[in-house]
Amino acid sequence: MRSFTSFKYTERDALLILNAINGFGIKRIRRLIERFGSAAEALRAPVDALLDVKGLPQASRINLQSFSSEDFLKMDHAACEKFGARVVTFLDDEYPAGLHNIPDPPAVLYVSGTFPKRLDCAVGIVGARRASLYGLHIAERFAVELAELGIPIISGLARGVDAAAHKGALRAGGDTMAVLGCGLDVIYPPENRELYNEIRRKGCLISEFPFGYPPLPVNFPRRNRIVSGLALGIVVVEANIKSGALITAGFALEQGREVFAVPGRIDNDMSGGPHALIKQGAKAVVCIEDILEELPLEVIRPVSDDHPKQEEVRVRGISGDERRVFDLIKDGHETYEDLEALTGLGPTMLMASLLALELRGKIVQKPGHIYALKA
Repeated sequence: MRSFTSFKYTERDALLILNAINGFGIKRIRRLIERFGSAAEALRAPVDALLDVKGLPQASRINLQSFSSEDFLKMDHAACEKFGARVVTFLDDEYPAGLHNIPDPPAVLYVSGTFPKRLDCAVGIVGARRASLYGLHIAERFAVELAELGIPIISGLARGVDAAAHKGALRAGGDTMAVLGCGLDVIYPPENRELYNEIRRKGCLISEFPFGYPPLPVNFPRRNRIVSGLALGIVVVEANIKSGALITAGFALEQGREVFAVPGRIDNDMSGGPHALIKQGAKAVVCIEDILEELPLEVIRPVSDDHPKQEEVRVRGISGDERRVFDLIKDGHETYEDLEALTGLGPTMLMASLLALELRGKIVQKPGHIYALKA
């Protein structure tokens, strides 16, 4: 029970407390600050004074009055210290600028790691949890190529496309940020434990939820608005029409962000989401140039001087497995059988690379599974 004593909360502690209480989003927190001058003074205000706060329902007042603030702070501070995390509030200079401009920014962020240096030009990559090998390949390839240009990759650490995007950014030696739908110390999904630990070491984990908070289904739409809010644009790679990735795209549109969609097979349910977005005006993308065209030109620069082929890759728009296939075709290995034997990719990944190269207009398929450079 909250006691009205002379206990002095810092403004940061007060925001942590309000953020942890059910029914207190940024709008109600701001109303409390407007009424009492600060979040700390709001916590010390008499119960009757809360009746004067516009838009504060009775349920929220009851939750505020019954919350064990001091016990929560002790546990939260101890968890932060043990985990090596820090807290960034919407009043701090470090708070990401992009989140200030969304309708419902998080009041508090728990942060493990360092924000990407170029967070102002980040791109989000999201999509199906049950993605096909093609979808995983495209997500990782786009992440690699964007990260090689110094563009941070934002996603939600979900299985499938999210995980592939994070892996691509890490493989390129670039920056990636994972936005969690649970407390920082909760690994979800559990099969992403290794990836979670790698991002914790090399990238950045953030969450608006306190330590120990479980991955409840209602958390993930809230998480998605942060993914889109941190990015200049969102790329959707495979998603059915009811996917959470489309919720993220909806937030992106509401927030004034760019929305990109990767076309897929018309007989694949996971193509339904991207195709619906394209019909609604999202930009269809088959290479990162389609994304870069909508971003400020100054974002296009290599992450370091250690990648001498980055400029060539950017111009050609191909890299990784597709580059290997392209180079073999260029050297005269034109049959499917030769390409399969020389690349060692396997049928699914080879066909994904060939399809991507055809969509980009780099190669053409001739009768008899013969491939050649497009004239």
